[in-house]
Amino acid sequence: MKKNMGIVDRSIRIIAAAIIVIMYFANTIPGVFGMVLVVFSVIFIVTSAISICPLYYIFGINTCPPKKNKEEV
Repeated sequence: MKKNMGIVDRSIRIIAAAIIVIMYFANTIPGVFGMVLVVFSVIFIVTSAISICPLYYIFGINTCPPKKNKEEV
């Protein structure tokens, strides 16, 4: 599969995941809801690490910058 996540999108996901995990371990979001959010955080981190989001493929979204041709540079 081709990468479909840009650096801004990946950064936002990593920051959101970190905030959720910190809030969970600080007992700000306890219980089942907190565990569900932690699972989503893990998914955010994995998709950010590999730069591929399966939902982006379904909806036809691509946040990667277009590649430049070497002749244009």
